[in-house]
Amino acid sequence: MLFAQEEEAILWNSGQRLSWANFKAEPPKNTEIAATTASGLSYQFSTTEENGKYELDYIVSTFFYPNRSWYQANICDEVILSHEQLHFDISELYARKMRKIMDNTTFTKNVKAEVKAIYRQINKELAEFQQVYDRETNYSRNIEQQLSWNKKIKEALAK
Repeated sequence: MLFAQEEEAILWNSGQRLSWANFKAEPPKNTEIAATTASGLSYQFSTTEENGKYELDYIVSTFFYPNRSWYQANICDEVILSHEQLHFDISELYARKMRKIMDNTTFTKNVKAEVKAIYRQINKELAEFQQVYDRETNYSRNIEQQLSWNKKIKEALAK
C-alpha cells in the first residue's frame, strides 16, 4: 500500500521571516528569473446543522512550500528576498480575507460547494494581486516601488 508523503510546508507566522535556506528546489536552467516563491492557502472545515442553520468550524492557513520554491544564489540579494517574503505575506492577507468572508457567510446545505466557491474566488483575487505586485515592482527591480509595497503590506498585516 502506498501513502502520499506530506509535502514540506512552513506555516505563515508574523515573527518568522523567510531565508534563502527555505528555498530548496533547483532553479530551472536558462532562466532570467531570480527566484520563485510557492505559497498559498489551504482550508479545512467541519459543519454542524441545527434547525436548518449551518455552523462552520474552520481553519484557513497560509503556507510556503520549500520544495517548490527556488532562487539563483549568484543573482539574489536581500531586496529580492524581501520581494519573495512579500509574496508569502500577501498570501496571508488573502487568508485573512477568506476568514472574514467565512465569518460573514450564512451557509446552506450546500456548504461544501459554497466554501469551495469562496476559496476559488479568493485564489483568483490572490493570483491577480500577486501579478499587480510583480508588475508594479518590476519583480523587485524598482527599488522605490518595492519599498512602497513593503510598507503597504506591513501596514495591512498589522491591522
